Amino acid sequence: MKEIYDKLSYQISKSTTRAYSTSFTLGIRLLDPKLRGPIYAIYGFVRLADEIVDSFHDFNKVELLEKFTADTWEAIEKGISLNPVLNSFQQVVNEYQIDHQLISTFLRSMEMDLDKKQYNQKLYEQYILGSAEVVGLMCLKVFVYGDEKKYDELKYSAMKLGSAFQKINFLRDIQADYKNMGRSYFPDINYEYFNETAKSSIENDIEKDFRDGYEGIRKLPAKSRIGVYLAYVYYYQLFKKIKKTHARHIMEERIRINNARKYVILFSSYLRHTMNML
Repeated sequence: MKEIYDKLSYQISKSTTRAYSTSFTLGIRLLDPKLRGPIYAIYGFVRLADEIVDSFHDFNKVELLEKFTADTWEAIEKGISLNPVLNSFQQVVNEYQIDHQLISTFLRSMEMDLDKKQYNQKLYEQYILGSAEVVGLMCLKVFVYGDEKKYDELKYSAMKLGSAFQKINFLRDIQADYKNMGRSYFPDINYEYFNETAKSSIENDIEKDFRDGYEGIRKLPAKSRIGVYLAYVYYYQLFKKIKKTHARHIMEERIRINNARKYVILFSSYLRHTMNML
């Protein structure tokens, strides 16, 4: 029965999320049960593509990404895939009528990671759009249960929240991206002389994205709001920790929030939500 395979596909997407991100897993757990599977499916899809360009160094990444892209479109068109993660993803795309252009834009950003090393302002904005903002829009379609009016109302905020998350990832991973992968995402930044002035400029940009993103969280349906709010609080706490860290240390170590602190954030976020203090 295909129902068994579909259920298995969502379970594998869930396992993929849990294996790669405890923070997102915690946030998804607080969503309405009907929303968890679709968000796991979106995250699983995004994670597989990201792993191809970031981790599979001993393989032909170009061929792998081309195959993954072709398999994605085939899965969406035919309504099935023997890749369980793509099978769950195509179900979400077709059920929630996710704009195919969002998927194309995301995959183009993954292609950029195959050969782009230095990013100017235009390429940086293009990469942020594809790697983060459109992913936020995919999730938003699920969070508003496919409501087009609500989707249009919250579209800008969802994009900005995704942008903030991605820029924090760039800042947190600046050592690995630059020293290990040779990538310089932030434009007009001399990574060899990364200092407090450069760091502060990036942080100001992130702060604005956070403000714009937060406005949308407050307007989400209650059953999806708490999970998104938790992700917001987690990333903002990570951001605050990065802000307190000197620029030279950012280039030497990856800033983290330990699991115990994550659970404290989960509990406090849940309390604020239940007390209507967002």
